[in-house]
Amino acid sequence: MKNETHDTQTEQQARAVLVSLYTQMDKRNGVNAEGSIEELVSLAETAGVEVLEQLTQNRETPDSRWFIGKGKVEELRILVDSLEANTVIFDQELSGAQVRNLEEHLDAKIIDRTQLILDIFAQRAKTREGILQVELAQYSYLLPRLSGQGKNLSRLGGGIGTRGPGESKLETDRRHIRSRVTDLKRQLEEVMRHRTLYRERRKKAGAVQVALVGYTNAGKSTLLKQLTDADVYIQNQLFATLDPTSRNLELPGGKEIVLTDTVGFIQNLPHDLIAAFRATLEEVNEADLILHVVDASSERRDEQMTVVDEILQELGAGNKPQVILYNKIDLCTPQQQEMLPVDQTHLRISAYNEQDLEAVKNMVQDQLAGGTRTYRIPADRGDLISQLYTFSSVVDQDYEDNDALFTVEINQTDYDKFGYRLQEYEIK
Repeated sequence: MKNETHDTQTEQQARAVLVSLYTQMDKRNGVNAEGSIEELVSLAETAGVEVLEQLTQNRETPDSRWFIGKGKVEELRILVDSLEANTVIFDQELSGAQVRNLEEHLDAKIIDRTQLILDIFAQRAKTREGILQVELAQYSYLLPRLSGQGKNLSRLGGGIGTRGPGESKLETDRRHIRSRVTDLKRQLEEVMRHRTLYRERRKKAGAVQVALVGYTNAGKSTLLKQLTDADVYIQNQLFATLDPTSRNLELPGGKEIVLTDTVGFIQNLPHDLIAAFRATLEEVNEADLILHVVDASSERRDEQMTVVDEILQELGAGNKPQVILYNKIDLCTPQQQEMLPVDQTHLRISAYNEQDLEAVKNMVQDQLAGGTRTYRIPADRGDLISQLYTFSSVVDQDYEDNDALFTVEINQTDYDKFGYRLQEYEIK
């Protein structure tokens, strides 16, 4: 009976106080302190944490020993004791030494923002690739912090901060972790090899790829589901889906494209995570067009758009053709809607509105369309005719003698990639 009680205690929900430090550097960089702590609350709740209280401090620079000031640490200790909290979550990244000092003084599990995000990803990863990527990111995060981990690893038998590699951290040393990291990288390289081969097959088949990107919870997965009837997990929470999903989408003109949903972005997305998921995120680099899905109802809309643009630049996809889709327009006031631009690369939509979905398809088609070209192809060459339908939009079709005459719209990118195969049949 005693053991059963202990097991219940170790699996109990994390009860946390959230802590955020706002420095002069943050102020100069235009960091939204209030928005950041609100996002931390959402992250904590997504991870299954009961948020008890929030504590913030303004300070010139972080304290090297405690991160926050010593006086604030004592205030935090009293708060943790009075609320019977078992976890403290910091909005910034902590060093191993800071974690050790804080846990000894506060007698609580110490989690930083990076560890919290990694924990959520560990919950969300379902495919072999996703699980490998998260584990690699977690070990990469843990390795330089081993000297700072103590009671933090053994305080609770499970829960937040221990998913993925979890309790195995207690038995591992640097050599073991480095060996495991090497093995994970090897396995991921094999996954990347298969992904690259798949991409090459898509290219050879003339497939045009469009990538959905955006801040987490902007509605990308919902949009993918509504456009393609994709069977994807949808919830109003951060990082509801982690593994990328690709589905075929037929445009109004009959052309089929591949539409890919990518992992949601977030402010201060851990670098270890970006590195581990680079193979997945590089789907964006293969895209012919990027659909940037924005939560138009968010008070932090502009800030979130900037974060997405910065990560796209980091991935090398900053100069890709891009369409901005202001989603969740049904949650905006008329005044908010009026402030949003509508032109050839901006659209206001609700993913649940059929007319808006048609507008998205038409805009994608317009962006992918290009100049008009005419081809004369022998009517018995079904393979060539099939290729033509794959990489272009057929505007008109006629027959003359034993030949089929096609008038098509094709953008320069597709023509450079695939059009050269039919050059001998093109009527100049």
